[in-house]
Amino acid sequence: MNIVIADKSHSKYAEIICETIAESAAVRGTGIARRTPEYITTKMENGNAVIALDGDKFAGFCYIEKWGHGKFVANSGLIVHPDYRNAGLAKKIKHKVFQHSRNKFPDAKVFSITTGFAVMKMNTDLGYRPVPFSELTDDPTFWDGCQTCKNYDVLTRTNRKMCLCTGMLYDPKAKKSSKNKPIQTKVFQRLKHIKETMFLKKDKK
Repeated sequence: MNIVIADKSHSKYAEIICETIAESAAVRGTGIARRTPEYITTKMENGNAVIALDGDKFAGFCYIEKWGHGKFVANSGLIVHPDYRNAGLAKKIKHKVFQHSRNKFPDAKVFSITTGFAVMKMNTDLGYRPVPFSELTDDPTFWDGCQTCKNYDVLTRTNRKMCLCTGMLYDPKAKKSSKNKPIQTKVFQRLKHIKETMFLKKDKK
C-alpha cells in the first residue's frame, strides 16, 4: 500500500472517489456534502489531497480545504474503498493528510465536522478537541457546501450554530497538556443522540 500526496496524474481516480464517498454515505445513512470529479481533480492538481493506492487500484483518499484566507484548513472527504476497510487504512490516511496540512499550512487551525465516531476518535488522537461551531471558520462558502447534506435544514434552523455533526478543532498555538484525557466514544454517542432527539423529532411530525 502506498499513501502519497496526490497530483495531476491521479485525476483518473476522481470519479471512483466521488462514487465511493456517495455510496458510503448512502449505506451509513449520514449526511454528506457532495463533491464533483472536477472539484476532486482540482485538489489533486493543487497538491491538496492524499491518495492511497494498492498498485494502480484506488484504496483511499482525503483532501484539504483552505478557509478564512488560510486561517483555517479542513481535512475532508476521508474515504476508504470497501475492499480495504477494517484494516487501519483510514487512520493512516488521516495521519498523512493531517501532517501534510501542518507542513503546508503551519499556522492554520485544522478543523472537522463529522457524524462518524471513527473519525472523531482519530481526530481526538491527533489533538483535536470538540468545539462549538462559533470557533470554526465563518467563511460562508464552507457552510454553503453543506446544502447537499440531508441535515442542512437543521443547520439553517439553528442559524449555523449547531447540527448533527460535531465540530472539532486542532489549534497549533494551544498549549498541550499530558493531563488531557482522550474523549471516549460514548461521549460522542451521547451528544449525537441528544441532538437527534432535539432536531429530528420535528421532521416526523
